[in-house]
Amino acid sequence: MENTFIIFKPDCMEKRLVGAVLSRFEAAGFEVIGCKMARLTPALLREHYAHVAGKPFYPEIEAFMSSRPVIMMALRGDNIVQTVRDLLGPTDSRKAAQGTIRGDFGTEMMKNVVHASDSVENGRIEIARFFQAGEIFV
Repeated sequence: MENTFIIFKPDCMEKRLVGAVLSRFEAAGFEVIGCKMARLTPALLREHYAHVAGKPFYPEIEAFMSSRPVIMMALRGDNIVQTVRDLLGPTDSRKAAQGTIRGDFGTEMMKNVVHASDSVENGRIEIARFFQAGEIFV
């Protein structure tokens, strides 16, 4: 069993798509093991996006991701990291096929509905970053 971390991004929240997206994860057999809602702080976003925090476009990411509260989840399942990424489609929603989450609901590179961990190790790191001890139920 693997764990992965999900953020239902501000565009997902604004369009009221959390249920539609979550239902796809549940239909794939994944279990919610942690869930909470929060407004992401600049410090937390800078840590999460450290790999691009020095890039000229980073302020746009921070402004978007802190523009409204988001829902964060930890999910568990077999081969979950790759399966979730397949369900999502490519990061750029304009290149995502219809039938994928981003192809059906996303509009661009940043407004792509959901962040998902890109590896088992990053899932572990991201879950630890956004959830405290006692907030994950396995």
